[in-house]
Amino acid sequence: MSQAVHSVAFNPIPGRGELAVLFSGHAQTKPLHKVGPQVLDYHLIHYVTSGKGSFRCMAKDYRLGPGNSFVIFPGELVSYASDEKSPWAYRWIGFKGARADEYLSALGLSPNHPVTDSKHPRRLRTLFHLAERSLQTGGAGSDLESESYLRLIFAEYAKDRFVEALPQEDASVIQQQVEQAIRWLTLQYYQPISIEQMAQSLGYHRTHLSKMFKQHTGMSPMHFLLKIRMERAKLLLQEPLTIEQVASSVGFADPLYFSKQFKKWFGRSPSDYRQDQQANPYDCQA
Repeated sequence: MSQAVHSVAFNPIPGRGELAVLFSGHAQTKPLHKVGPQVLDYHLIHYVTSGKGSFRCMAKDYRLGPGNSFVIFPGELVSYASDEKSPWAYRWIGFKGARADEYLSALGLSPNHPVTDSKHPRRLRTLFHLAERSLQTGGAGSDLESESYLRLIFAEYAKDRFVEALPQEDASVIQQQVEQAIRWLTLQYYQPISIEQMAQSLGYHRTHLSKMFKQHTGMSPMHFLLKIRMERAKLLLQEPLTIEQVASSVGFADPLYFSKQFKKWFGRSPSDYRQDQQANPYDCQA
């Protein structure tokens, strides 16, 4: 049995844009090594390189092996454990960003569908390795370099998804509708919008669009919109803006209502979150 290994490299100055890598690493776990149950405030992708294990999300269990990837979404209670006889080894990348959910949704990944399989495991393993090495090397370009590898990883997942979807013309049409809705919400989140407005703008029936959206993302359009707004608000709270300015920037005319929604979403008021971020920018775990 392989000796246990754990290695992680951190990004000292992660960007604040649409996608930013926080850290990357790899591990050969011990038998029955378990993480969680836990809730994270960033996205975390694991890619299994060997061995077996289990992943639990939204009260559903997944048995995984080489070539499988599983995604942990912010705010979701998850746990995962390695097999007793064949403990898994995996690589991971933790990241955040205003468009992270949009990219993952386009890949068919959501809290209801957090697992995918790769048709090109060697290529994917190499990209995870290069992302970690770019952070280990450090330097002025490590942030952008690690982000580029994350985007290439997404591209590999997209290739696999495209191949699987080729025979399913109807499914691809529906997926296109959902992706249009996601782009619309991502571009219009700062406006006082409604699902009726979105459906009318895109030319779809409200009920049909809402049903298809939830099937593909695991969330209703309004819940997805609120998630975009809250994640964007988190980034803006790191800037020298007032709470009222942050609220207005993410589509809330009433800063008090915004504060209530933020606290309901993250368990902390915007002011408390800002203070916590200044004291501890992020907490990473793998």
